[in-house]
Amino acid sequence: MPLSHLIYGVFSIVFIDLLLAGDNALVIAMAVRSLAPRERRIGTICGAAAAVVLRIGLTFIAAQLLNIRFLKLAGGLFVLWIAVKVLVDASDPPDSVPVPKRLVQAIWYIVFADLTMSTDNILAIAGASNGHIELIIFGLCLSIPFVVLSANLLANLMDRYPFTIYLGAGILGRVGGDMILTDAFVAHLWHFSDTIQYVIEGVLAVALMVGGKILCDRRRCRK
Repeated sequence: MPLSHLIYGVFSIVFIDLLLAGDNALVIAMAVRSLAPRERRIGTICGAAAAVVLRIGLTFIAAQLLNIRFLKLAGGLFVLWIAVKVLVDASDPPDSVPVPKRLVQAIWYIVFADLTMSTDNILAIAGASNGHIELIIFGLCLSIPFVVLSANLLANLMDRYPFTIYLGAGILGRVGGDMILTDAFVAHLWHFSDTIQYVIEGVLAVALMVGGKILCDRRRCRK
């Protein structure tokens, strides 16, 4: 590969990783938010690393992933469930669940959600690499530090400013809604216009934020 093409490919991949890491980092931050700082770092690193290893294998069939019915639908529903689960956990004492169980659950959440959310990232890196396996692996591995650093910063922000938990849940509502509405099965069944899609995503975001606040307040009152 000519040096100029290599440099262009590397810079393109770095930009793609920076641009597309946000949603994944938010899901990870929400998944590990209830863990202690040490377990949070372990869960984030292990989950992101495992997801990237699987991404490398899926890159070669990435184009076909977009057409698999129910894949993005399942991923979108799972992202919505993570948002609700984090809102419920926000009203529980930090030591209410044994750490090993929460750590394993967090890693599982990260791997599944990251894979179902990362089709755009996989396709973008595969395109920028022009099929060169070295650049593909470089791009996917590079996403680990970006996502891990961003996720830890977001999780710490949620600890310091609890209201950001509800904001994060609202963003996940939009992300989950977008995944559900763009699933191959849903898109074939209902041909939503862009305006209707934006409205549905906005309703999901607001419903999660408002519903989550009400749920947490009720759980705290019972305790």
